[in-house]
Amino acid sequence: MRLVVARCTVTYAGRLSAHLPSAVRLVMVKADGSVLVHADGGAYKPLNWMNPPNRLVEHDDHWVVTNPAGETLTILFEEYHADHRHDLGVDPGLQKDGVEAHLQELLAADPSTIETDLRLVRREYPTDIGPVDLLCRDAGGATVAVEVKRRGDIDGVEQLARYLERLNLDPALRPVRGVFVAEQIRPQARVLAGDRGISCVEVDYHDLRGVERDQMRLF
Repeated sequence: MRLVVARCTVTYAGRLSAHLPSAVRLVMVKADGSVLVHADGGAYKPLNWMNPPNRLVEHDDHWVVTNPAGETLTILFEEYHADHRHDLGVDPGLQKDGVEAHLQELLAADPSTIETDLRLVRREYPTDIGPVDLLCRDAGGATVAVEVKRRGDIDGVEQLARYLERLNLDPALRPVRGVFVAEQIRPQARVLAGDRGISCVEVDYHDLRGVERDQMRLF
């Protein structure tokens, strides 16, 4: 990972145009090729970014990042404060909580609960940015990537969208479509999934386990 702290301007050109005026920012370049521009605020979200695959060309005073669609992110450096490189090694990935991990197991055992005639190819199918929960084939033989969450938020949809980008680079798999599965999916996540061409499916953990719900509860 490379971390550059510098005063810079950032210009994006593609489906729309966006410009960040001069300010001190953190520019992060990850091993997978991701380029992200952060401010000292705004929580975890970058101000602008470019997902892989892309091409980064470094000039004396600016960088140009270009993706296969021809979109560009131009970072013009005015003053450098720090430039560090770190080898973080291989990340073991997110350890799911007990319910989420068991939910994935139950769906892997019977993918038809997600979609009729869906069959499992492999659990934790690897990509170069992490494993997708379930890789399946549908009734027509098409590849389906399934991401399983206990609660379906925007972050889960974005995660699946990144996996789909990587999987669709493989001619043996593409075209790959995505299905986002959770016990409950937030409305904002459904909207984003629709924009990404991803289907949403809600499942009931207790029904999958074959456990009847209690009819009376104290809370």
